[in-house]
Amino acid sequence: MASASPCACGAPSPSLRCPLALSLPFASFPPAVRFAAPPLLPRRLAISRPRAASALEALVLESDDEGEQAEEEAGAGLFQGEAWVAAAEERDAVRSPELQVFELEELPEQWRRSRIAWLCKELPAYKHSTFTRILNAQRKWITQDDATYVAVHCLRIRNNDAAFRVYSWMVRQHWYRFNFALATRVSDCLAREGKVEKCREVFDAMVKQGRVPAESTFHILVVAYLSVPGGRCLEEACTIYNQMIQMGGYKPRLNLHNSVFRALVSKTGGTAKHNLKQAEFVYHNIVTSNLAVHKDVFVGLIWIHSYQDVIDRDRIEALRDEMKRAGYEETTDVLVSLMRAFSKEGDIKETEATWYRLLQSGCELPAQVYICRMELYARTGEPMKSLEIFKEMKGRNVPPNVASYHKIIEIMAKAREIDTAEKLMDEFVESHMKHLMPAFINMMYMYLDLDMHEKLEQTFTKCLGRCRPNRILYTIYLESLVRIGNIAKAEEIFGEMHKNGTIGTNAKSCNIMLRGYLSAEDYQKAESIYDLMCKKKYDVPVDSFEKLQSGLLTSKKVVKPPKPVSMKLDEEQREILIGLLLGGTQIESHARKGVHIVNFKFQEDYNAHSVLRAHIHERFFEWLPSACRSFNDDSEIPYQFSSIPHAHFGFFADQFFLKGQPVLPKLVHRWLSPRVLAYWFMFGGFRLQSGDIVLKVSGGNVDGVERIVNSLQTQSLTCKVKRKGRFFWIGFQGSNADSFWKIIEPYVLDSFTGSMMQESHSIGSDGSRDSDTDYEDDTQRYNTEKN
Repeated sequence: MASASPCACGAPSPSLRCPLALSLPFASFPPAVRFAAPPLLPRRLAISRPRAASALEALVLESDDEGEQAEEEAGAGLFQGEAWVAAAEERDAVRSPELQVFELEELPEQWRRSRIAWLCKELPAYKHSTFTRILNAQRKWITQDDATYVAVHCLRIRNNDAAFRVYSWMVRQHWYRFNFALATRVSDCLAREGKVEKCREVFDAMVKQGRVPAESTFHILVVAYLSVPGGRCLEEACTIYNQMIQMGGYKPRLNLHNSVFRALVSKTGGTAKHNLKQAEFVYHNIVTSNLAVHKDVFVGLIWIHSYQDVIDRDRIEALRDEMKRAGYEETTDVLVSLMRAFSKEGDIKETEATWYRLLQSGCELPAQVYICRMELYARTGEPMKSLEIFKEMKGRNVPPNVASYHKIIEIMAKAREIDTAEKLMDEFVESHMKHLMPAFINMMYMYLDLDMHEKLEQTFTKCLGRCRPNRILYTIYLESLVRIGNIAKAEEIFGEMHKNGTIGTNAKSCNIMLRGYLSAEDYQKAESIYDLMCKKKYDVPVDSFEKLQSGLLTSKKVVKPPKPVSMKLDEEQREILIGLLLGGTQIESHARKGVHIVNFKFQEDYNAHSVLRAHIHERFFEWLPSACRSFNDDSEIPYQFSSIPHAHFGFFADQFFLKGQPVLPKLVHRWLSPRVLAYWFMFGGFRLQSGDIVLKVSGGNVDGVERIVNSLQTQSLTCKVKRKGRFFWIGFQGSNADSFWKIIEPYVLDSFTGSMMQESHSIGSDGSRDSDTDYEDDTQRYNTEKN
């Protein structure tokens, strides 16, 4: 290797070598991180406080002067003002471990000083492949102390990615001994920059070494997860927060408690109600740590309780008492939450009492309070009273919103007030509001119950013209066709449902079609539906089975009860699974040897994934545990579910994972069928506003990506490759994007047409938002990039 003198190649920044020691003040901890020399050396290296370089770091870094002036102000908003910042004396308790590193001029060998200085100067300028090759060329002489110095220099110049690459290279060397202080410093810097996946990798490595990460590492990582756009990493943030308390034994700062709580209540009520246990845990930790509970924490906790299916009245009353003892008055938000809780219990007296308190407060009444009263009187069997409340809302100049129309149409439909329900439905449609589907479904249920099949069909047609079709809509229409004996049309609709991946079939639709064939005495087709239901592990009613068995006796055939058979993925399921694995789906080992589990995980804030989630759930229904097969509605399907443990997934685990890490199979180029590419695109890709298409390669390496690119080129698809973090991204531009779309379009779900554009999800490898779509700046055609 060519070496240069320190003056020729340029030594690291002089500030690295000066004996300056400054602390790093944080929002809730000031880890005075010092890079100290070994005892034999008289001086210490320290990193001075860096300037905030990103929005995330601005959340983590905060001056001590601001913290000292923290005073709680009356009327401060949720998580605003200094009331939510930990006191200075609390923050002073948090320290990061000292990192010992030599000074460059202390090295006795001139050649070693020159080479280290050369690495410090040159390495940060290179990308991953060249970066690794340069480090590999130093294996004959470089030691752990030398590599640590280079990593520290990269941290000092704020090139945290380069520091992570040096650290990752170090841990793979035979001479490496775990350095807790270095790992802490690297993880903290990565988290401040929003590189949550890289930080989590270092964090997990510390835990595997049997070490408890520093309090600063826990704190910054939680903040980083909470800062990911769209709240996509809330679950991970809560996991680290819980580990900080339960595994680390730390007492988080008040502002961290409040930040986690704010994230828990920032979602809509229907989603946030599942966060009750975690919200109570945060509240418990605030109280047991003798910290001040902010008014908005009480408000948020009562709000979550009001959305529960079973109202815990005692807990709500206890929170109200504690809120009163703390000196807080019940705000409008609390009164609205109380109305919601009381109306769910059917308590007219308490609901009306709360209603009068709202009227007396003189505040602007939200539409939600009227909805609560409408729901209350519907529960008590007074639907016309609910209609009066709806009209009263209009009379008070409170414009009806989507939720109020949904509720009053549902009430009128269940009360079978046909004229009133139809009038309200027409009014809702003419308002040009969105989300008409629930109202259409309630109208169709009413017509079905009243045997008004012609109007049901008209409503079905009208709904298709205004809304995206779904399984519930088709199932109601299918039931109507079977009831009137139009089996031919029912068979057509069932076939459309089965072929359309966006809609799909389920146990209910199959049972309806089975009853239809049995009523028409078409036992041959009934038997085919029965076989399909057995394959998908759908429950078959006893009366349908007996009728099918008696019908087949006339043709000297006997239908036997389903027997346990060896499960096997069909061709479509195999191709779907390959596409999902290319996009990032994980497979984990089970306790039993040779048995594996597929973990399906979808992004909750990505509409396209919401559609794909229901489709994958239906396609792999027989491979799911019983707990995941008991959902009555697609909206109840979780965004994360797993398959049953099965040996059949072992092949895919061996091909796509090596020692728990994702890799690309050697034969991946042979498996890129149009369906595989389509599901890869739907799960791990998207289409930009420019029309370009991007695919994320999970577990990509140079050789594997090269095989994929060569395979695509045989289909006349020229693509470009960009490496970002640990992932490769394959991009199709212009006419190549159009050609790629033509190949996959027959297998892309219909609903993706309107939701395939890039939404607010991240395309980076570490959770950071990245809107870079220019492949010409740092991307070459792959046959030149790999050189």
